[in-house]
Amino acid sequence: MSRLPLDQVEAFVTAARLGNLTRAAERMNLTVSALSHRMRLLEQRLGHRLLARGPRGVEPTPEGQRLFDAIAGPLATIEHALRHASVRSDNTVTLSLIPSMATAWLVPRLPAFLAGHPELALNLQSSTHVVDFEREPVDLALRLGAGHWPGVRAELLFHESIVPVASPALVERHGEPALDRLAELPLLGDPADRWKDWFARFGGQAPERYVARFDDTETLHQAAVQGMGVALARWTLAEPLVRARRLVPLAREHLPAGFGHYLVYPERSVSHPGFAIMREWLLEQAAGPSA
Repeated sequence: MSRLPLDQVEAFVTAARLGNLTRAAERMNLTVSALSHRMRLLEQRLGHRLLARGPRGVEPTPEGQRLFDAIAGPLATIEHALRHASVRSDNTVTLSLIPSMATAWLVPRLPAFLAGHPELALNLQSSTHVVDFEREPVDLALRLGAGHWPGVRAELLFHESIVPVASPALVERHGEPALDRLAELPLLGDPADRWKDWFARFGGQAPERYVARFDDTETLHQAAVQGMGVALARWTLAEPLVRARRLVPLAREHLPAGFGHYLVYPERSVSHPGFAIMREWLLEQAAGPSA
C-alpha cells in the first residue's frame, strides 16, 4: 500500500476528535463535502468504515477507534513541531471571535485602528467554535462567558447586559409603558427565557405566551427591528441598532446578563509584538463609553 495522504488522515482525526463533520470541516477550513470526500478516500484505501453516525454526530467504528488511538498522538506531535518551526511575522495578528461580536462591536471600530497601525496585518476568524490555541495559529480571541477557561489567560473587557427594545413603529403604536406593564405589549421569547428574570427584578409578570420564540439572538433582534414585538436584547448587539434608530430601548435600567466579554490568549502570545498592540487597543475600546 502506498503511503497514506496526510490530508486524509488529518480529516479523520479531526472528525473523530470533534464528533461532528460540520465543526471538523470548519476547523480545517473545508466544506463538509470536501471533508467527507477525504474520509471516503481514506476508508476506500483501508477497506473498512472509520466513522459511523451516532445520536449526537459521528463516532469512530471499532476499526476507526483503533486507528485514532494509534495516530492521533503522533499527528498532534507533528502539528506542534511544524507550528513552532514556522517563521512568524511580528506584524501579523490573528483574532478569533463570533460573527455577531465582529459585526456589532469590532468591525465598526477597526478602520481607525488599521489607519493608526498600517504596519499590522490583521487576520479575522469569524466563527462560532471555541478556538483551540494548541492546534490553531490564533493569537487571541474574544469569548463570551464567565471568564474561566483552562490553559489560557482571560481578561475581562466588559460585562454584558440585557434591555427591552422595540421598533420605533411599534412604540408609536403602543406607547412606552412602565417597566411593570411591559407584558401589555407583544413580547418575543428569547433563547434563555430571561423575561422571567426581568419581571422578577422590575415588577410585572411574564405572559402565558409570546408572539414568537427564537433560539438565536441575532434573529430575535431582527424580529424586533421588523416590528414583530418587544425583544429582551443583548445590549452589545442591540446598541448599534439603537444608534441607527432601528430600535428604541424601553427602559433606562439594564439587567445584568451574568456573563461578560473576555480577551483570551495563550501564554505564547505575550512575546508577540503585534499581539501587544492589538491587546492594548482592545482594552482601550472596552473601557470607552460605548463598549
